[in-house]
Amino acid sequence: MLVELLVAVSIFIIVMTISMGSILGVFEANRKSRSLKTVLNNLNLAVESMSKEMRFGKNYHCGSGVVTSPKNCPLGDTRMSFLSSDGVQITYRFDNQTIEKRTGVGRYVAVTAPEIVIDDLIFYALGAGTDDTLQPKVIIRIKSHAGVDEGRTDFILQTLISQRSVDI
Repeated sequence: MLVELLVAVSIFIIVMTISMGSILGVFEANRKSRSLKTVLNNLNLAVESMSKEMRFGKNYHCGSGVVTSPKNCPLGDTRMSFLSSDGVQITYRFDNQTIEKRTGVGRYVAVTAPEIVIDDLIFYALGAGTDDTLQPKVIIRIKSHAGVDEGRTDFILQTLISQRSVDI
């Protein structure tokens, strides 16, 4: 009788240990999923905001400084300046694992949340010059990740933005 009880308790302990491992795995997958969702939602908002401003902007110019004329950058740059629809210069840049924005001559302000780690941000401007027949466009390529160590998820986001007003 005592042996049967010990066998039953041992089987119960083994089943519970396996069940707890499964439950902990589900909790870890849920945590990773929420982290990834937060990162993607915030990054989506940042890219949507940049896209909307650039779509209605003009004089795309890689780098910083005063934007007086458009400038192509087929090799890419970590900064993009342009004139908004109101004629105010806007500059986006990659700095210290974040995407930052400056309006006019003000200070740079982060547009991504601190939880997001941006590994790389490259802007490409094509057709921005006045000596071509291409419609001005900007390609944005962002490499980022969510989580750490074995829970880390890497992803690359790329989008193409075309200037709304016709470049004649």
